[in-house]
Amino acid sequence: MHISDLIPWGREKPKTPANGDGGTTSPLAMLQRDINHVFEEFWHKVENGRNGQRGPIGLFGPSADVTETDNGIEVAVELPGMSVEDVDISLSGDVMTIRGEKKVEHEEKRKGVYLSERSFGAFARTIPLPPGVDADKAEARFEKGVLKVSLPKTAEAQARVKRIPVKAA
Repeated sequence: MHISDLIPWGREKPKTPANGDGGTTSPLAMLQRDINHVFEEFWHKVENGRNGQRGPIGLFGPSADVTETDNGIEVAVELPGMSVEDVDISLSGDVMTIRGEKKVEHEEKRKGVYLSERSFGAFARTIPLPPGVDADKAEARFEKGVLKVSLPKTAEAQARVKRIPVKAA
């Protein structure tokens, strides 16, 4: 079930002049069509887990890949345009939280033109971890806009992994 299934304005409606799809160019019908489009686009982005903005800051935070191996957990988070000083990582129990703040300021002065742009944004991304992660041996690397965190499993957690052989039928 999609979120749009629960919202009356996201459903398909018969094409009539009243809802602006029947070929009419009435200003009211065009306004209704534009408003419907805005809401449909918003819920489409919510359903897909994206906010539609470029860059790491936004409603849902940066993209992250979490991979579990036999030896541990590998987390990769895309943080383009950020530096090591902008990022904070904390582990609490079975949860890792990655926080960051991006500040971009651009100022340009030239003959007859003055341009000043600022962009600020903060995010916090919380990632649940399986039990058995050795927090004392966790390592983080930041390279080319990608934060990579390695969280090794304890020897006890690695010993609990049991392989099941697959037989041909």
